[in-house]
Amino acid sequence: MDAATANPIIENRTYDEMALGDTASLTHTVTQRDIDLFAAVSGDLNPAHVDPDYAAGDMFHHIIVHGMWGAGLISAVLGTRLPGPGAIYLGQDLHFRRPVSVGDTITATVTLREMKPAKKDVVFDCLCTNQAGAAVITGTAFVRAPTEKVRRPRVTMPAVRVERHPGTEAILARARQGGPIPTAVVFPVDALSLAGAVDAAEAGLMTPILVGPEETIRATATAAGLDLSSCRWQAAAHAAAAAAAAVSLVHTGEAAMVMKGDLHTDVLMHPVLDSATGLKTGRQISHAYVLDVPDYPRPLIVTDAAIALRPELEEKAGIVQNAIDLALRIGIAVPRVAILAAVETLSARMPATLDAAALCKMADRGQIKGGVLDGPLAFDNAISEAAAAEKGIVSSVAGRADILVVPDLEAGNILVKQMIFLSGAEAGGIVLGAAVPIVLTSRADSRRTRLISAALGRLLAAPAENG
Repeated sequence: MDAATANPIIENRTYDEMALGDTASLTHTVTQRDIDLFAAVSGDLNPAHVDPDYAAGDMFHHIIVHGMWGAGLISAVLGTRLPGPGAIYLGQDLHFRRPVSVGDTITATVTLREMKPAKKDVVFDCLCTNQAGAAVITGTAFVRAPTEKVRRPRVTMPAVRVERHPGTEAILARARQGGPIPTAVVFPVDALSLAGAVDAAEAGLMTPILVGPEETIRATATAAGLDLSSCRWQAAAHAAAAAAAAVSLVHTGEAAMVMKGDLHTDVLMHPVLDSATGLKTGRQISHAYVLDVPDYPRPLIVTDAAIALRPELEEKAGIVQNAIDLALRIGIAVPRVAILAAVETLSARMPATLDAAALCKMADRGQIKGGVLDGPLAFDNAISEAAAAEKGIVSSVAGRADILVVPDLEAGNILVKQMIFLSGAEAGGIVLGAAVPIVLTSRADSRRTRLISAALGRLLAAPAENG
């Protein structure tokens, strides 16, 4: 634990309390979040430091920006430790010797070398070293020392979150590689769903087939300033007719994906689930959200939060298999599946715990393939290694889940919306198990969510060797 965290009191050293040779230091391990915060505050968005995948050819800029972050660490030592509160930073002469990168542990040390009694000014030698002991910053700082003693409780700073979404960016990049596919966009008579289709077309994910009343859709596009030149048309007078027409386009091979527009889910899914003419394949039809949560280190799939209201065991097995197949397609080599319940122990009064145990046994016997299952697990134990360790849970899934299988639709819906609206998650949603992927968005979903959802559909529609 950092000394500043352990000590609730902050206290300065006045000019009269200091002596030549006095020293103080502060150590910090650099994270991408540190660099992001520095870039956000300074406005310096050079990809050399804000893009982790950038090939840092501009090494001079890389050194200066990260070096300035290190200079901030020197300022923190001077402002909080020596001299501490009341000090006035007059100037500095610093030299950036080596680059500072994410993962480096930097120790900033200041040593008092000169005292000027006329104005109570002091001069410090400054040194920042990395974890190997190599100097990354050297130089001098000029400070006017405090003359009055300060001792007060340390201020607790508010938490600051930087929202990066590398998971969804990777999904979008992966999906673009396959090129556009013809997609039946069902009844896009509102600006948001129509914009979602146009965005996906511009991203190279689909060639939209707009299924609905052409005059209404064109009027919506004109009002919203949307270009429909990349779109094809399929006439349908109303929502139910549009849903039926979309299914027909799949059967004739004209559409390889279906995307929901401005109609209710049950209207869209009714012809999809028709036992004679629909898009059933013999697999369980289920829905999965893929979420990129800023404080979680990997994409998180939550299922089923939109189709299966209260699934029985066999339905859950199909839901799990669909989610594993989706995880594999988006690049998760061995998906870790947490079967959620309120507790980690089996209880006859909690059927979800019994289903979880049965699903794990089904995986052991090859009835569910491609992933590693564990359950029942409470939500905290599924996503937090610390919580799992506290409860003594030894598992390759606990704390590191890629897939969360919820007990029922209500639990899943609440969980997903909490992550989106309170935790800053980006999300995409997709219907699995039908003859083609179905992009099933909510009317409240943003254009970004619709784009991510279309990318998921594109990945699922792609041949396995391209996925």
